[in-house]
Amino acid sequence: MTRSRNRGIGRADALCWFGATGDLGYKMTIPALYSMARHGRLDVPVIGVARDALKLVAFEDRMRASIDEHFVSPDPKAIDHLMASMHYVHGEYGDPSTFTKLKQELDSVGASAPAHYLAIPPSMFGAVVESLGACGAADNARLIVEKPFGRDLASAQELNRIVHTVFPEDRVFRIDHFLGKEEVQNLLYFRFANSFLEPIWNRNYVASVQITMAEDFGVQGRGAFYEEVGALRDVVQNHLFQMVALLAMEPPLGMGEMALRDAKERVFAAVDTMTARDLVRGQFDGYRSEPGVASDSDVETYAACRLHIDSWRWAGVPWFIRAGKQMPVRCTEVHVELLAPPQQVFADSDMPEGHGNYLRFRFTPEISIAIGARAKVPGEAMVGELRELFLCNDYPDEMTPYERLIGDAIRGEGLLFAREDGVEEAWRVVDKVLTHHGRALPYEPGTWGPAEANGLINRDGGWHDPVVKPRSA
Repeated sequence: MTRSRNRGIGRADALCWFGATGDLGYKMTIPALYSMARHGRLDVPVIGVARDALKLVAFEDRMRASIDEHFVSPDPKAIDHLMASMHYVHGEYGDPSTFTKLKQELDSVGASAPAHYLAIPPSMFGAVVESLGACGAADNARLIVEKPFGRDLASAQELNRIVHTVFPEDRVFRIDHFLGKEEVQNLLYFRFANSFLEPIWNRNYVASVQITMAEDFGVQGRGAFYEEVGALRDVVQNHLFQMVALLAMEPPLGMGEMALRDAKERVFAAVDTMTARDLVRGQFDGYRSEPGVASDSDVETYAACRLHIDSWRWAGVPWFIRAGKQMPVRCTEVHVELLAPPQQVFADSDMPEGHGNYLRFRFTPEISIAIGARAKVPGEAMVGELRELFLCNDYPDEMTPYERLIGDAIRGEGLLFAREDGVEEAWRVVDKVLTHHGRALPYEPGTWGPAEANGLINRDGGWHDPVVKPRSA
């Protein structure tokens, strides 16, 4: 994969981190910054911005606590380098004086092309963006924005409008941490670095595509948050749609970041708008007892969707997506079912749909690629069984998704970020069913969701439930 910088952007010379004392920062950003320092990749000053009136030393203590919690035997030199890079500005995001102090801090470190990272609630994006423009801190700068980028199509469009009053699109980096995962990038590489896949990667050979994102835990005390999003907004519209795009995209027209992004984003425009018939929603028993959850909540903790991509390559091929909490296993997997051979040569080769050749891409708990093929069973009879050709990546990823994404944004590399057109088209696909849908059907924890989800896919062979071996196996 060739990765190139956005034209004319170059490298940022400072990172302004809004929401520096928040929960996301403690769990994700601080470990990512420490890892960047440990790997020799943190070479710009970092200015934390938050509403908490902390002294720099107190802010550094919080950072050390996060590092100690997330790493075994942290490197003292890396910690020292990180702390030497840190600055802190506190103040309300609606107060112009906060941004005056930020601009003064940027001037003091000689930064003229900062990256502003908004790890704050989306409701604050507009005020912060406008204040950055008003104080001059947006000149020659770039914006890194956390998801969710809107709640529906209209809010995403309005958010884009506000952002573009200050930052042009080529300076906006919308984080979807799923794209920063090594295993997701491996899917893109596998598709276009090998020649054997492309001839069969189309409607002439592919019967259906399934994507499963199963989590074996619940909302983990974040019931109030989940009441605002649900499974569709939390993981389907962003994470899993991005995976659809990587699987369905056409080969890029040329090399480099822009060609790859163009090919990926065009997929969303070809996906038909979903209707209520394409969606089954579920809610695990016990969800309504979670703190912060309404006693009559209809929020889905499980969503099963059927997509259709209106393109020459994929016309007539159904795409099935499901994501849920309190599933039997924790696993994210793609199952691509291939069409049966055109003629039955052996008596046992007339397999029912869903039990023939397939490709399987697993992203968690391990990175693996498998091809399902029939092979003859030893003996006189010409009968066989389905076997897997299996490739597993046993090498742990050197970088966390956030380390990779923050580093890429600083360098001006945009491939792993969502773009305006793709974000809006993804919202368009789910926009109707966000409000026009059936009720969330109950399901028992530890199962694969409500039985009604089988109705989406039965004629296409049924769901392929991932099998995860115990860690001790």
